[in-house]
Amino acid sequence: MAAPSSSTCDGAMARSFRERVPPLLTDLYQFTMAYAYWRAGRHQEPAVFELFFRDNPFGGGFSLFAGLDDCLLFLRSFRFTDEDVEFLCSVLPATTDPAFFQFLRGLDCSGVTLRSVPEGTVVFARVPLMEVAGPLAVVQLLETSLLCLVNYASLVCSNAARFRLAAGPQRKLLELGLRRAQGPDGGLTASRYTHIGGFDLTSNVQAGFLFGIPVAGTMAHSYVTSFNSLEEVWPRTLAAADGDLDPVDFISLTKGWLSRVCEIVGAEPAKIREGELAAFLSYAIAYPNNFLPVIDSYSVGCSGLLNFCAVALALCELGHRPVGVRLDSGDLCRQSVSVRGVFRLCSQHFSVPDFNSLIIVGTNNISEQSMIELNGKENEIDVVGVGTHLVTCTKQPSLGCVYKLVEVRGKPRMKISEDPEKSTVPGRKAVYRLLDAEGHPFLDLVCLAVEPPPEPGVPLSCYPMGAQTSSVSVTPAQVRSLYLEAFTTGQVSHPLSSAAETRAKVQTSLQTLHPRHKRLQDPESYTVALSERLQNLVSELRRGSSNNSNFLLSN
Repeated sequence: MAAPSSSTCDGAMARSFRERVPPLLTDLYQFTMAYAYWRAGRHQEPAVFELFFRDNPFGGGFSLFAGLDDCLLFLRSFRFTDEDVEFLCSVLPATTDPAFFQFLRGLDCSGVTLRSVPEGTVVFARVPLMEVAGPLAVVQLLETSLLCLVNYASLVCSNAARFRLAAGPQRKLLELGLRRAQGPDGGLTASRYTHIGGFDLTSNVQAGFLFGIPVAGTMAHSYVTSFNSLEEVWPRTLAAADGDLDPVDFISLTKGWLSRVCEIVGAEPAKIREGELAAFLSYAIAYPNNFLPVIDSYSVGCSGLLNFCAVALALCELGHRPVGVRLDSGDLCRQSVSVRGVFRLCSQHFSVPDFNSLIIVGTNNISEQSMIELNGKENEIDVVGVGTHLVTCTKQPSLGCVYKLVEVRGKPRMKISEDPEKSTVPGRKAVYRLLDAEGHPFLDLVCLAVEPPPEPGVPLSCYPMGAQTSSVSVTPAQVRSLYLEAFTTGQVSHPLSSAAETRAKVQTSLQTLHPRHKRLQDPESYTVALSERLQNLVSELRRGSSNNSNFLLSN
């Protein structure tokens, strides 16, 4: 079923990335703000932004952080071409100082530093995922692009992880959402990050080429229905796998097996569709060791399954290895049990052990809920293909990451909103994950960067975010710093990972999470808390804002 996967092509990936994410892929107001900073002489002021989301997606207890490597590639290639600048001249107001466009021509990310949670890490709402520091105008211009690269990647990766949890560790998962994705780039992004989130295979050939993801495919109903009779099968012969014998009349061989299959299962030969048999024969002759047809174009029990068994038995007689079948409609669980029963009967009756290893693929508008229901019923499905509900994230269309200013010229900055949920936490930060004695994380502590890290076995006081309670005291058994320095002075300072490597990190990170936090339904809330020193800074800035709110009237 799976086609050989290609190794990641770094050159092709870099070219593709530059074409997909140029520096103009941003909002216009980033340029108008950058111009205003430049005009005021503030464009070189050191500033710090951070990226985070406010609520865990899908009503769940966690998310996965994805998109970091894309962000690093974007920073590394961030430069405006002459063509870019010419276009900006045409869309910015005519009063814009021409010297600003000269400034843009020399702009890059050589002064930018990015600290981040590692890609593939389990993360939680309100935890700063990335910190971007550098000259104010530059880090402002990066906002929309970085959000675009992280928001969907993290959302679809988290969605894939939920499907993986619903499916269990043994069942293989095939992503086949390209035709339903939001455009070509949405399809590529979905294929890459659903693989990272836990899917084993993709139908997307370009994703296999760019990212080294194993690709797989079977056949469509259109192939089956395009055939009408056995006269359309060509060539009509097939050689044995060892090549020792002359090619045999494969149609006659299969027809003989079909009579025997109908006899042992008590089927009516008159109900078998000749065109379907012709399609299976033609495909098997083309791919004798990769034969996996869809068997529900007409009737599974009366035609599709019988035709498959006949062709597969003929292949086995010639020493080839058929792969299995795909079910795409009706009650997949019930049908899979019936199909497996016929496979076992054929194996025993005809002494063909290969029939015991045939796989059954199920594809039929699978959602997370139907995956859960599938696991609750008796079934024999080995591989589940998921498309629409996976790549479009139908339960939640956006993760809602935001990019907020937290420091300028070394001074903390804070947005104080009438909506408390939209207030921000000021200052440069460090983030630590506190683990219990069993190695499960139980609290993420957000501190000021200048604070000493918490120590294992030492009690500390902190303030849970979003709670109306006062401080709580916790004692970690282990402490892990979540940030790594990923981009420094124009260079990627943390090695980029392949999709397979990041996928392994995801599973390791998920395994450490306590089951109560990764339940798909009604998970227990994970605690994110501020250190005492950071909480005091928040309170101080709130008081200062209140005291200064009427300064215009009082002066």
